[in-house]
Amino acid sequence: MKIVVCLKQVPDTNQVKIDPVTGTLIREGVPSIINPEDKHALEEALRIKDENGAHITVITMGPPQAEAALREAMAMGADEAILVTDRAFAGADTLATSHALAGALKKLEYDIIFAGRQAIDGDTAQVGPEIAEHLGLAQVTYVQKVEVKDGALTVTKALEDGYEVLDVKMPCLLTAIKELNEPRYMNARNIFQIFNKEVKVWSADDIDVNKELLGLKGSPTKVKRSWPKENKGKGEVVNMSAKEAAAFAASKLKEKHYI
Repeated sequence: MKIVVCLKQVPDTNQVKIDPVTGTLIREGVPSIINPEDKHALEEALRIKDENGAHITVITMGPPQAEAALREAMAMGADEAILVTDRAFAGADTLATSHALAGALKKLEYDIIFAGRQAIDGDTAQVGPEIAEHLGLAQVTYVQKVEVKDGALTVTKALEDGYEVLDVKMPCLLTAIKELNEPRYMNARNIFQIFNKEVKVWSADDIDVNKELLGLKGSPTKVKRSWPKENKGKGEVVNMSAKEAAAFAASKLKEKHYI
């Protein structure tokens, strides 16, 4: 079995700051990490490899420093890594990003493509499904369980009010949520070995894609401004009966015009 895992290197959002003038993220000096849900996607690929045997390729689109995320993935157990990097990708929105990654994936063999549900620096949950559409693949999002049986997959998809169990034919694309598993730590032996392993670097010329679909030129959406989440104000503690408390809560909601 051949599995490809799409990863993204993102800023550690616990330490993100916003430029007050431009309204954009200040990335300088901010530590970068593998997007958390992408780690769950990688872990599931590794679990399948442990139980059934598989070759795992990790791939990311990003600047040259994103190689660090790929090497971390190889230290966890991935077999091969590909960095898709080029100035032509600069300014890409989710659509342009998905075109670039799909163009790279067209050059690979795969039975399953894993990706995280969404990235913490964007929270759009669009790139995975868009890749599946470009490649004409069956897709299941919000995956919380995967079982491999006789060369086929049984996938449990999380819903707002329960879950759905689906039989999925390969090749397919699955997007992972945190409930899927608990990512493993890097293997000490692998940490020493990864420095001798090659990370393949592909440019826009190396992938199967129309260059008009890449970067700013291929991005129909533009980010006008970004801002961090506001800190929650101090709550108000009240001591009253359930009936009185319900009436009090309703009055507060009315004051703020929520109801």
